[in-house]
Amino acid sequence: MRLQVKAQHGHVNESVRAYAEKRLGKLGRRLHDLTLVELTLSRRYNRSISDDHSADAVVHTKGPTLVARESAPTYEAAIDRLVDKLERQIQRYRDKRTHEPRRNARQKASQPPSSEEAGEELAGERQGEAAA
Repeated sequence: MRLQVKAQHGHVNESVRAYAEKRLGKLGRRLHDLTLVELTLSRRYNRSISDDHSADAVVHTKGPTLVARESAPTYEAAIDRLVDKLERQIQRYRDKRTHEPRRNARQKASQPPSSEEAGEELAGERQGEAAA
C-alpha cells in the first residue's frame, strides 16, 4: 500500500504524519501492495466549530474508489475515526469481490436446468446419436 499524507493549508507535524502512517498501515494487510491511499488533513479556524480538525481519505482500488471523511477535535482522533470507517468499507469491498462470484456459482450449480437448457441438451444428444 502506498500512502500519501498531505495538508490542505499549511504543513503536517512529523508526529501526526507518523501516527497516520502507523494507523493507516493496518489497512495495508487488506489491500494490494500497489493500492494508493491519499490522506488529506485540514483544519477549520472557527471557534464555534468544536470538531475543527478533519481527515479525508481516498483509496484508489482496482474497482471502486473508496472515500471517507471524518472530523474531530484533534488530528489523531479524526484519523482513528477515519480508519474505522475505511476498515468497514474495505471489508465490504473485499467481501463483494470474493464472496459474490462464489455465491453466484453455487446458486447456478444448485438450480436445476431450465426447460430451454434441458431441451437444448436433448437435441444435442439426438444429433450425436444420429451421426453415430
